[in-house]
Amino acid sequence: VNIDAITEFDELEEHYNFHMKQLEDLENSRDKLLRMIARINRETRKMFSETFEQIRKNFRDMFKELFGEKAKADLVLMDDADPLECGIDITAKPPGKKLQSISLLSGGERSMTAVALMFGIYMVKPSPFCVLDELDAPLDEANIGRFIRVLDRFIGDSQFVIVTHSKRTMSRADV
Repeated sequence: VNIDAITEFDELEEHYNFHMKQLEDLENSRDKLLRMIARINRETRKMFSETFEQIRKNFRDMFKELFGEKAKADLVLMDDADPLECGIDITAKPPGKKLQSISLLSGGERSMTAVALMFGIYMVKPSPFCVLDELDAPLDEANIGRFIRVLDRFIGDSQFVIVTHSKRTMSRADV
């Protein structure tokens, strides 16, 4: 007969109970974290969807302002079921062209589409300053005029630092 067996059993039982309590705490914490992640994902999905729709509307309007009333552009989620992980497809239809992906446009059309998207985003979340590096380089004179006209709308809200070689863009700068 092992006389120390009762003491050993009590120690092992205490050790077992301690670990079981630790396991229960870990499982509860895991459940709380999973619930929190689900809540954050729901709220993030909602916030993303609202912001995406605002940017989408602004982008469409800005594209029409830059290219004319007959122009059409859109932002499309590549997977509506998982908007936080999917890509976004940009389609554009300048006047006289068919609706196509932005990658198939000319350099100037791509730049103007990027300007429309940038200012569409900017309208949702303005920044105190913005740096534009050679954004107007692929633009012809008519498009530089449109770019400057759109830029003038936002100069009161932000400071723009523009790196450019375009004399027309430089002549618009006040500093």
